[in-house]
Amino acid sequence: MAGENMQTLALFFMATVAMGGIAWVFIYPALSGERKAEKRKEIVVRTASTVPARTVRGAQKSRREQVEGTLKEIEVQAKAKRPPLTTKIEQAGLKWSKQRFIVTSVILGLVGFLAFMIVDAGLFASLGVGFAAGFGLPLWMLKFLKKRRETKFIAGLPDAVDIIVRGIKAGLPLLDCLRMISLESAEPVRSEFRAIIDTQAIGMPIGEACSKLFDRIPLPEANFFGIVISIQQRAGGNLSEALGNLSKVLRERKKMKQKIQAMSMEAKASASIIACLPLAVMLLVYLSSPDYISLLWTSSQGRMLLACSAAWMGTGVMVMRKMINFDF
Repeated sequence: MAGENMQTLALFFMATVAMGGIAWVFIYPALSGERKAEKRKEIVVRTASTVPARTVRGAQKSRREQVEGTLKEIEVQAKAKRPPLTTKIEQAGLKWSKQRFIVTSVILGLVGFLAFMIVDAGLFASLGVGFAAGFGLPLWMLKFLKKRRETKFIAGLPDAVDIIVRGIKAGLPLLDCLRMISLESAEPVRSEFRAIIDTQAIGMPIGEACSKLFDRIPLPEANFFGIVISIQQRAGGNLSEALGNLSKVLRERKKMKQKIQAMSMEAKASASIIACLPLAVMLLVYLSSPDYISLLWTSSQGRMLLACSAAWMGTGVMVMRKMINFDF
């Protein structure tokens, strides 16, 4: 009995000490006013450290930072616009007409629908595949070709801008520098600058011709290049300095993009493994026990489960893709 009483007293003492400690940590600062004093102190320190930093940052803001901010604003404005189908085809680098693209999409949709009807996949599944093949696949191909073309253009634009800067510093006219790029640069930079030369040859001013570059390459860098040339042609100014800052910004953005890709490669590999794991398990089960798993596509309940699983897998893949892709 004495031992049990001692244990009870010890537990009561430990519980009392624990409750007193919790009260001391959470309740005493609120009652004594220490928490309010600490908050006031943090506000004063934060304000004192932020104001000089903002002043110094505003005083030392360089032209390159202004270029970066302008490119970001142009990029946000470009994302809000939806170009028509003919413009999307032109941006993808294709020489197709709108009618040819529509006919090709209809043929792909019919082929996908008939193929799934032949294998007796069901009317709704065939309609879904036909819609995806006729509407989703062509637009995805346009987006893929457009993205690849823009990547190649961004990779070659800094060298093209450097050619213009060196030519202007050497005393060459701007038109001769553009003509040099249209002859010696790689695609698609060469064809785009050749289009600028051809547009200028029919009577359009060189500034307005450079501004048309954004219609074919909807990138903030291309828009800023056209704006710089247009302003210089109208109001004058140091064109070599502005284009030199643009070239530096383009190269820094390229380095940042490559660094982000290297840092996110592990997450991309993990996401790919997670996305492919259910398909791999399904294939292994089919190879080992085909009768066991064939119920998924031979019965209506199994098809419903496969559709729900595909929807959840697609949602998970999109979420992982959104988490991995970084904007900068």
